[in-house]
Amino acid sequence: MIIQNINGKEINLYNILVVFLMAVFILCLLYLNCSLTSIQAVEQEGYEDRVLILKKPRMSGEDIYWLKVRLSELSYYRGLLDNTYDLDTARAVAAFQADNHLEIDGVVNNYVWERLLDAAAESLLSTTDVEEGPEGEISIVIDTYKRQLTLFSDDKPYKNYPIAIGKPTTKSPEGEWAIINKNLHWGGGFGTRWLGLNVPWGTYGIHGTNKPWTIGSAASHGCIRMFNHHVEELYRWVPLKTRVKIIGHRVPINVNTILRPGQSGLSVMQLQDNLNKQGFNSGYRDARYGSTTEEAVKELKAQFGLKADGIADWNVLYLLGLPEN
Repeated sequence: MIIQNINGKEINLYNILVVFLMAVFILCLLYLNCSLTSIQAVEQEGYEDRVLILKKPRMSGEDIYWLKVRLSELSYYRGLLDNTYDLDTARAVAAFQADNHLEIDGVVNNYVWERLLDAAAESLLSTTDVEEGPEGEISIVIDTYKRQLTLFSDDKPYKNYPIAIGKPTTKSPEGEWAIINKNLHWGGGFGTRWLGLNVPWGTYGIHGTNKPWTIGSAASHGCIRMFNHHVEELYRWVPLKTRVKIIGHRVPINVNTILRPGQSGLSVMQLQDNLNKQGFNSGYRDARYGSTTEEAVKELKAQFGLKADGIADWNVLYLLGLPEN
């Protein structure tokens, strides 16, 4: 249908209708895509803690592959190591449950995972020789880019381990820390061993996991996850006070308050970073305003003719480019 506008120009209503319908169709596709993306995000977010069960359609995923690996290590499963929870997998789970005095239902929840991983670790230790371990001074470097933990002996790499690191929203704490406590079987998904770090703004550590399929990914709330048999080996070799350096990306922050010895936190770590960049050794980047950081501040103030009292006052902050303005 063709009509004329007020200027006498012909207008094809059919073409206008086609353009309008195409625009509506594109908007619907965009909405549907956003909805599916949101659904997938929710599914992936809850993936770690899902319960595995035999049903139709069959459940699939990397967690099921690792379940089959563990059952195979314990001689309960002899089938194909794929990602599908099938009848043979359910039978293997039920057999494991029967031997370990668990409810025999073929359902794999977090408790069954913990028992499976404990049993696999015990089997591994009983069938392999226990490595003596390094004899030199021990230190650890965790590279969050490579997702790898390296054990050093006398500053030489001794052994590498794959790890899981913190999610983008809960990053692992970049810095230089120390192991301050060691514990067995924390439970609650922390695997069989815990090595606690002295991060001043939260509880972080190196630990095992009942979710082995997350190793190699960014999956934790900031801690460093390892396979249970790996963290058990590390646990034997690593003493308290071992230095742990975590390499990763940390967004610089502005410091708009005077800092003093005895304080701790991200502002102190930024002070240490900027002191080191200017050639003043602030010691470990541990976010603690200790004696070494205090001496570095004194040295800076002395070089500029200021009172060398070890306090990072406004003069120090401006010399290091720390305030926002």
